[in-house]
Amino acid sequence: MRDALGRFATGVTVITCLTKDGPVGITANSFASVSLDPALVLWSIARSSSRFASFSAAQNFAIHILGADERDLAARFTRGGAGFEGLPLAAGHGGTPLIGGTLARFDCALDRALDGGDHLILLGRVLAASFRQGAPLVFSQGHFGGFAA
Repeated sequence: MRDALGRFATGVTVITCLTKDGPVGITANSFASVSLDPALVLWSIARSSSRFASFSAAQNFAIHILGADERDLAARFTRGGAGFEGLPLAAGHGGTPLIGGTLARFDCALDRALDGGDHLILLGRVLAASFRQGAPLVFSQGHFGGFAA
């Protein structure tokens, strides 16, 4: 199943939230748009993730879509990565940590959480969105890559 799903190329995101212990971030490729009106997006987190408790309790989160030039940012939020160390941040709704300069960003309030088997699906109501020009970072078959039109 995992190998078959790996054939589907996705974008790469870093999701952030604020906890009582500080900012938390995770690299994820489970992002999808849901609705333009109202503005809704979703992502899912594995119940086995060490960051599951933080994100399942968060009332706000930000989804940062990464550009092809941001592989290092993706690596920061994987297991053993540098995380927020030395990274300048701004504060979004509810104090959500916002990373500047990413290809696109959605500052969200939790709309609802849905059971998704071994994952929790987090549906976010978009409170603010921003973007810049550039090519997206792509993930497929366990590797980062680019997009050629």
